[in-house]
Amino acid sequence: MRRDAIAHMSAVNLLDFDLDALAAWCAGLGEKRFRAQQLFRWIHQKGERDFGRMSDLARTLREQLVQHAEVRALQPMSERRSADGTVKWLFDVGGGNAIETVFIPEDDRGTLCISSQAGCAVGCRFCSTGHQGFSRNLTTGEIIGQLWHAEHALRRQLGLAAGERAITNVVMMGMGEPLQNYAALVPALRMMLDDHGYGLSRRRVTVSTSGMVSMIERLRDDCPVALAVSLHAANDALRDELVPLNRKHRLADLMRACHHYLERAPRDFITFEYCMLDGVNDSDAHAREVIELVAGRGPAAAPGLRIPCKINLIPFNPFPQSGLRRSPDARVQAFARVLQAAGLVTTVRKTRGDDIDAACGQLAGEVRDRTQVRVRLQRRREAEPLAAPVAAVAQAAQGAAR
Repeated sequence: MRRDAIAHMSAVNLLDFDLDALAAWCAGLGEKRFRAQQLFRWIHQKGERDFGRMSDLARTLREQLVQHAEVRALQPMSERRSADGTVKWLFDVGGGNAIETVFIPEDDRGTLCISSQAGCAVGCRFCSTGHQGFSRNLTTGEIIGQLWHAEHALRRQLGLAAGERAITNVVMMGMGEPLQNYAALVPALRMMLDDHGYGLSRRRVTVSTSGMVSMIERLRDDCPVALAVSLHAANDALRDELVPLNRKHRLADLMRACHHYLERAPRDFITFEYCMLDGVNDSDAHAREVIELVAGRGPAAAPGLRIPCKINLIPFNPFPQSGLRRSPDARVQAFARVLQAAGLVTTVRKTRGDDIDAACGQLAGEVRDRTQVRVRLQRRREAEPLAAPVAAVAQAAQGAAR
């Protein structure tokens, strides 16, 4: 093997280090913490990869960095732009895998949707990412590398002045279940929040989870940011079918974890995401189940625990393998009115980037499905048609309504 190839393999990727980890690594080179802070700012605030241009670092440190380190950025395979201004990048992460990252511009903010895994093992029925299967967790460097590339590419494209941000909000809502990749996620979150890095507010960084109860508890203690929970059904029987993780983490336990999380959360509410599926979870009876659940009433609730929340209704983005349909707009609005009449803050998410397959639930990338999720989902669809449990749940709800 060539010597330069060996050197490249042994070089550490500084995108993998939050500030504390970078300070510890620099200490191993005999450098003090303020040098790590300078280096951190060069990498994340200025987007610099060339150690020779980091002019306020000592020459001896720059020489050591050249020998032992690199800023190994993700390589974009493509960049696509929607008619509404949404941008989607496809990044090569090696091994035949590619991930997708989406930037959504709005008048008062710029939101980046970041992936945490190559694929997803949760297998939600309405999500095309889950139907692609699962390959592996991303490294911290691959998670933060999406923000690194997007922020500095957009600054150049938009002609922003020094200190101006292109990205003001980050949502961990791309490919994957973030809390299944906890060890890599938390350092990346800390880099987003660090004033020497991206300086984002905890209120403007959101982790979206399908409901990993124990990991919600850990995030509360380690790095509490805004929390969004993929709900999609407010009774266990239906949610078992839509979000298979529910078979392990029941709704009552999830509500307890959400209630506990709010003690340290930067916002005083939890966002519940609810994908609207025609004839599956979109009736007025389903809406009343949501009301009962977050009020701490009903069979699926954590008794007596009211969860301050915002309900975000998401129009389903159909794909052939799902066998599901989008709820009509009139049904979505009727569902929202039931929730709003009960005093719940309810919004209907505006679909963005669907012309480039960048809308919610559409991110698929290219994944080598080493866990055979795709095959298992197909077998499950064939063995357990969704219509049967939906009919049973709907009948039970109608009986309860009487």
